[in-house]
This record gives sequence, C-alpha cells and structure tokens, in this order.
Amino acid sequence: MKIMSFNTQSCTNYITQEIDYEIMADAIKKCDADIVGLNEIHELSEMENYSFQTRKLSEKSGLPYYKFCHACTLEEGTFGNGFISKIPIVSAEVIGVPDPDPKTGNQYYETRALLKVKLENGYTILVIHFGLNKDEQLNAVNTVVNNLENEKCILMGDFNVEPDNEVLNPIREKMKDSSDLYTENLLSFPSDKPKKRIDYIFASKDVEFISADIPPIVAADHRPAVAEIRL
Repeated sequence: MKIMSFNTQSCTNYITQEIDYEIMADAIKKCDADIVGLNEIHELSEMENYSFQTRKLSEKSGLPYYKFCHACTLEEGTFGNGFISKIPIVSAEVIGVPDPDPKTGNQYYETRALLKVKLENGYTILVIHFGLNKDEQLNAVNTVVNNLENEKCILMGDFNVEPDNEVLNPIREKMKDSSDLYTENLLSFPSDKPKKRIDYIFASKDVEFISADIPPIVAADHRPAVAEIRL
C-alpha cells in the first residue's frame, strides 16, 4: 500500500500562488498513492475555489473514497484535514485537539483536529496537522497517542517540528518512522528549496516499510512524504 502525506496549503500552487487542483492531483498521481492524508484543506465556502477541496482532489486524482475533517473555520470557510483513498472507508471520526488554556506561545494559534479513518483492509489511518506552538503540539501528541492502535496503524501529517524535537518522543515510543529508510537527509519544506523536514509518515511496529521518500515535487509549499508498506 502506497501512502502519501501532503500539505496542500489550500491547494495553492506554490509558484503561481493560485488555487490549482490540477497540479495537486498531478503530484498525487506521480506518487502513485493508494491513500493520501491531506493538510490545509477547505470544505464549505462561499468562494468556489475553496469549496469541497477534498472531493475535488478525490475526483481529479482517481481516488474515489474521501473524508474531510473540520478543525476550525477561517475567513475562506471550514478548514482542516482530508483523506482520499483507493480503498473503501469503513468509518471515520473527527477528534478535536484541545486548545491550550492559557496559551503560552508567541506564534499564530489555530484549532486543530485529528482524523481517524478505518479502511476495509483493516488498517487505521490517522491524519494530523500540529500547531506552531509547543503547548499546541503537546496537546496534539496526547490526542494522537490516545487514539493509536497497536496494529495496522498509520499516522501521517505536517507535524511542524523537526526530527530531533522531543515533542515527538511519545509517538516514537509506540511507532516507527518511515524516514529510517531514507538514504540521505531528505527535507520537505519549503518545496522549492527545502530547509527542514516537518512532514512524516509513522506506522505501528508490526507494519513493514518497503520504501520511503520525499520526492522533489514543487506543487504546494510542502513536498509530499511518501512510503510504501507490505500488506
């Protein structure tokens, strides 16, 4: 099963800064993904370009099953994570990440949510987008860890932290990182000249990774993370 984690920045073409579904779908096709976790996706909006983005990517990329995860509402409309798949979805759950109270960071805050999907093949897929502040990130980690399955579980998304950040330790204790297969220090952000890796695909320890990569695709502001597992 080929897995792809992709922060689409609302399906914004990184070069033209225009909404561009074709370039996003082309990136997904190039990666030959069976399932895709999407970050920064809009759903309900009065602006056509921002409406039903998960469904549009599903249709254009040929992955017929999809689910949107509402995390918050921005000026453009409802916003969050998405999931598209060749494999039928059995169930899906949106799990809110608690907002820090009080907020102790000095960067932009945004309410986050975890998308938990169960597939017909028995796998559980978690899609997350961490915040920028450590208190947000710790709440996200706790939410993720409380929803992990011991077997046949995949976690992916934009974690907004680099690999050596201790915030990831509770996840690393329970899961393996696909980047262990990288033969070089592959980076994911920004997509044209990446300086850091903040996009990840993790799996429960029973899962066998066959390959993993961050292909040099410039579509959104992040490069996609890709991994293949043995079913």
